[in-house]
Amino acid sequence: MRLLVAEDDKRIAEDVRTVLTAAGYAVDLTHSGQDAWFRGDTEDYGLVVLDLGLPGMDGISILKQWRMSGRHMPVLVLTARGSWAERVEGIDAGADDYLPKPFQFEELLARIRALIRRSVGHGAATIEVASLVVDTRTMRVVVDGMPLNLTPFEYRLVSYLAHHRGRVVPASELQDHVYGDDFSRDGNALEAMIARLRKKIGSDVISTRRGFGYVMGDSV
Repeated sequence: MRLLVAEDDKRIAEDVRTVLTAAGYAVDLTHSGQDAWFRGDTEDYGLVVLDLGLPGMDGISILKQWRMSGRHMPVLVLTARGSWAERVEGIDAGADDYLPKPFQFEELLARIRALIRRSVGHGAATIEVASLVVDTRTMRVVVDGMPLNLTPFEYRLVSYLAHHRGRVVPASELQDHVYGDDFSRDGNALEAMIARLRKKIGSDVISTRRGFGYVMGDSV
């Protein structure tokens, strides 16, 4: 799944990106408020980690603009501001959760996993699709009780389709959330990966809807 991290402290930003990448996410990074607003307004993200103190355009203004424009992706606010009034302002502006600095990366990851699950209608940390089980805490995928050895890209693809089970996901959307902003990848690479995955998880778990995309589970 593709995430945006908007944080002006470059050390914190790089640490967060490293942790999120290790947890199986494709991460875009920006240090500018204006760039954060533009990316969030024009790109498809599963979640945004947003610092309130960005230069050029503050986080509260960015949030308000996104929500006014109909952008509904989950937003987790990071800030060094400690007053309850500022936390209320952030939530009223459209934030889905709030994490004050300094924070533990384990808590950041837990909050991100929970926000993403809730945004697509899942409450539990594990997602089941027929005989396939995705554990979002351990990044493990099990089929018929047997754990699979997946590459990071393969895990992103399986996890994204499982999170959106029953929905036909266009190839372009899936490619964005698997590869992030790596524009060197093309549709052939995605098709080849799905072909490899079908050998690992079963040929009937991921279905192709010609001209529309891919779906895991019964489409609605």
